[in-house]
Amino acid sequence: MSVPSLLGVFAHPDDESLAAGGVLARHAAEGARTAVVTATWAADSPRATELAEALRILGAGELRMLGYADARVPWSAPGSARFLDAPLDEAVRRVVAHIREFRPDIIVTHDAYGGLPGHPDHVHTHRVTTLAAQAAGLEQLYLEAGAPWQPRALYLATHPHSAVPALRDLIGARKAVYSVPDERVTATVDVGPWVGQKAAAVLAHRSEVERGALPGLIAGLAPEARERLLATEWYVRHTLAPAPPPQTSLTV
Repeated sequence: MSVPSLLGVFAHPDDESLAAGGVLARHAAEGARTAVVTATWAADSPRATELAEALRILGAGELRMLGYADARVPWSAPGSARFLDAPLDEAVRRVVAHIREFRPDIIVTHDAYGGLPGHPDHVHTHRVTTLAAQAAGLEQLYLEAGAPWQPRALYLATHPHSAVPALRDLIGARKAVYSVPDERVTATVDVGPWVGQKAAAVLAHRSEVERGALPGLIAGLAPEARERLLATEWYVRHTLAPAPPPQTSLTV
């Protein structure tokens, strides 16, 4: 059985490694095509250079950057709109173009909360990607973005409530944390065999390490604690299947 191809769509450089680095490395190691679209930061910025190194470590191909500005760092993409301020239809069309060009079986992105921190760029990436994953398969939408392609599933990177206590010491007790009930999680993935690659990809985002963001906090952990933190990934699956036969009432 072939391993499904996988396209990640994430808000910032480092999100791909933190949220789905293990799954990206696993699929690449098993022979699948993998790639990542990043919504923010300019392609000529230092963070893009770090992202390119992280993608190399994960086996996730070349840079695919939309080039919008980070909501909280306007200078991240000089002359470009903040991702949150860009026309929704424009952003969806650009992600559709990447989906149709890469033709993935699976798309991975942030959950509706935007992951643990609830960053507004994460939340908006979820919105845009969810719309694009559906629109990519509709032949009369975005004709200029390529031939239609319907991925089989959309997986939302998340954290169950039960995982949060172990993260509190790292992320701080006073910060807001967004997680989902454990029963909402449909895929709990052991990425232990690839945790070395995942950690290396996280730490490749050196500017985030240096400023003490989450990669920096991870860098300060003992190797055993780092492995425990990074060795499991959680996802909520949304099926993007063809419509059922015509029906005369709503069913579940």
